[in-house]
Amino acid sequence: MEEKKFDLNSLVGFILIGGILVWMLYQNAPTQEEIDAENAKQEQLDASKEEVNDAEDTITLEDATKSVTIANSQDSTAVAAAQSKLGAFAYSASLPSAKEAYTTLENDLVSLKISNQGGYISEANLTTFVTFDSLPVYLIKDRNALLDLEFVSENRTLNSKNLFFEPTLSQNGENQVLSMKLKISSTAYLEYRYELKPGDYMMDFSIRTNGLANVLDTSNPAKLTWELKGYRHAKSISYENRYTELIWEYEDGKDDYLGQQSETDDTSNDVSYVAFKQHFFTSILLLDKKIDNALFYSENLVEDEEIDTVYIKKFKTVLPLVYEGGELDYNMDWYYGPTDFKILNDYDRNLDEVVPLGWGIFGWINRFLFIPLFAFLSSFLPFGIAIIVMTILVRLALSPVTYKSYLSQAKMKVLKPEITEINEKHKDNSMKKQQETMALYRKAGASPMAGCVPALLQLPVFYALFQFFPSAFQLRQKGFLWAEDLSSYDAVIDLPFNIPLYGDHISLFPILASVAIFIYMMMTTGQSMQMQQQPGMPNMKIIMYISPLFMLVFFNNYASGLSLYYFVSNLITIGIMLVIKKYIIDEDKIHAKIEQKKKNPKKQNRFQKRMGEMMEQAEAQKNAKKK
Repeated sequence: MEEKKFDLNSLVGFILIGGILVWMLYQNAPTQEEIDAENAKQEQLDASKEEVNDAEDTITLEDATKSVTIANSQDSTAVAAAQSKLGAFAYSASLPSAKEAYTTLENDLVSLKISNQGGYISEANLTTFVTFDSLPVYLIKDRNALLDLEFVSENRTLNSKNLFFEPTLSQNGENQVLSMKLKISSTAYLEYRYELKPGDYMMDFSIRTNGLANVLDTSNPAKLTWELKGYRHAKSISYENRYTELIWEYEDGKDDYLGQQSETDDTSNDVSYVAFKQHFFTSILLLDKKIDNALFYSENLVEDEEIDTVYIKKFKTVLPLVYEGGELDYNMDWYYGPTDFKILNDYDRNLDEVVPLGWGIFGWINRFLFIPLFAFLSSFLPFGIAIIVMTILVRLALSPVTYKSYLSQAKMKVLKPEITEINEKHKDNSMKKQQETMALYRKAGASPMAGCVPALLQLPVFYALFQFFPSAFQLRQKGFLWAEDLSSYDAVIDLPFNIPLYGDHISLFPILASVAIFIYMMMTTGQSMQMQQQPGMPNMKIIMYISPLFMLVFFNNYASGLSLYYFVSNLITIGIMLVIKKYIIDEDKIHAKIEQKKKNPKKQNRFQKRMGEMMEQAEAQKNAKKK
């Protein structure tokens, strides 16, 4: 499985967690006027006559509508115009189905309306969910989506979105089957076939032609274009937008995505599925044959969160469909449903990659530890309590690491008087000061960076949880205390204005988490700040103030479940540190052990010996220059 790119959101989160860890180290066009019906009919007739000699090949929606209307009137001139525009496909314009009409497919999870015009879904409603303001969740509605097959027939470029299909609804056992046929005769057609099963978000879909080899130009692939403008479903537009993106799978299991730029595109070969992910809801087209030269496009539709409140992003993909034996024959699947790891993973088609669990080890920790653990806890506990219990378990599991880190700090505290003495003795000779400080650390078996490895061991856990909570569909619209939705922010005060980067509200859990982080950093960095700043080491005082402030601002629009975790986690860590300090670590014993180690000569390894020699040479050269 190819690891995903490290996007901006992950980078910001990674920097935040890194900042926190540092202190552990040292963190519609205007409506057209109505016209008289007779005048409209006359204008259509005139336009149709002109179109007979029109050299333009591509038919537009307006042209198709005119041709169909006139064809149904049985006007000979109109029929000629339709045949001129549509060629053999003028037959479809003469059928009773050549009108605006819809066929519904539905089960207990989804309701789909398929339009005669274009043969594609005009409405997709996830019937068991509602939006943040209690409205039905629509993935498709009011022409926000499009499926178009562009092909060449008799030197004409035609688009299926403009043409009328004939629907036939039937049953296959318990499954509902809808056949949408774009005909050139009673036996020759382009067919879209939909089959919806009970209790399933996945629907079988196929595109095939029958008897069209003689009227289609099969030398070049047909172009299947799928477009979607994603509706807003969540309370925070910026938060939902951050997790809304176009994802595709290629080369038998690798996956990639377009990212969060305002407008971006990419191409890929060997594509097996395309997903238009809208944070907690996703539309996916799965292919039975790998597609080459697939095009992907994404555009951010939110420039002003006060104005652009309907759509989040616009997605588009163009997939070339190759003819085989002069015909098209593709079996596909549509998924319209929640971005739920368990549901997607159960299909066993690599769809779980749509859920952003993190790359590499971070994703593994989420897949094999946190997702199963949280699923178990939330099966018998309220979701807020499940978060708290999981936090306690994680902190207890990491307590040995916390102990190692604090032990390193205790050693440094014991050595502080001697380090201060060295600094005073060699305050005018930085090289000598560094040599003697390193010698002291070596003899005492201590190091200012001794807590680095224990702290780094916690990084994968922190970052995995940073990815887990925003992606946990189970938290959607689940409340705890004052938080109405653990998957969104927990506003306790709505502001009458918007603060850049912060938002138009005040969330309480990020404030509590920031305070807890500040207290913990005061406990762990107080001694470090009293010591003289070592060259190359971070300024702990700045980090102590910046990290909580960063969390306060950055997490104000984040999932309150994540802020709850960090708040509880830091409270538990503070408690563990107090227990370690009071009952486990004895500074007098540590001092005695250090003194004993200093008496025993410590053998240098090759690297330490080489470093010592280099420093001595540098000191000798410096003294020679002074002479």
